[in-house]
Amino acid sequence: MQNKKDSKAKDLVFKVLEASELMPFIMDRMSGISRSKAKNILTGGSVAVDNKTVTQYNFQLTPGMEVRIGKNHKINHLDNQWVKIVYEDQYLFVVEKKAGIICHSPNPDDMTVQSILNQYLEANHQKCHAHTIHRLDRDTSGLLLFAKDKKVALKFEEDWKKTVYDRRYVALVHGEMRKKEGTISSWLKDNAQFVTYSSKFDNGGKFATTHYKLIKVSDGYSLVELTLDTGRKNQIRVHLQDIGFPVVGDPKYGDGDDKIGRLGLHAYKLCFIHPITGEDLKFETEFPASFRL
Repeated sequence: MQNKKDSKAKDLVFKVLEASELMPFIMDRMSGISRSKAKNILTGGSVAVDNKTVTQYNFQLTPGMEVRIGKNHKINHLDNQWVKIVYEDQYLFVVEKKAGIICHSPNPDDMTVQSILNQYLEANHQKCHAHTIHRLDRDTSGLLLFAKDKKVALKFEEDWKKTVYDRRYVALVHGEMRKKEGTISSWLKDNAQFVTYSSKFDNGGKFATTHYKLIKVSDGYSLVELTLDTGRKNQIRVHLQDIGFPVVGDPKYGDGDDKIGRLGLHAYKLCFIHPITGEDLKFETEFPASFRL
């Protein structure tokens, strides 16, 4: 492997000469650093492959690719059991939240992802506040975007589908799927008790479309990947109930059977065009260990 220093950016740049996964490649090229150190470098958002930020540990490298590691990148260590900072710059955050915490609340005393980020910003003397760009349910884990400025948040809203071009979930569901992939479409509407109902006909609600792809089947359960054309409330949970494969641990739209101690839904992939810098940013987390079949 060839190694050269970019004196201007003070980054480490490596040319890939043979196929490898990203984490062992980093460990080898950086003088045999530990696995945990390599993970911190990746989740800190300081690794780019062919000028695109990559956080996926097992990202497949092929000959000819260029790996750039930010030598002086400040790796964030937000010490919080609920929220991990995956990427941060002067405009926005990408964070991974655990199941069990809400994204934001009108009550300033509630503990939320937003309040945790605001405390972090204050402690680091950053004169800004976290603005919600999109949300996940309390019991759904995974990747989220927050802006540090209202104007940046609005830029995402102006053209959400074009800016955030790939957002995927993984779900552990009851039942063994036979169909490898499919699409679910319906109108979704809440009743007075805030339960979302699905209808194949226009019920005055909002139209929603979910695409699913089977990953694995085992012992009465299925692991599926989901991509949304729309982002309606409870969309995935209701649509999977519609086709007879409710999400594990869902007492509202399933039977509540809880073999993993949580709702079996995780937002694992997030790709977007940075609205200020124009960078193509791609983030991916590992599936929760309890989801593995």
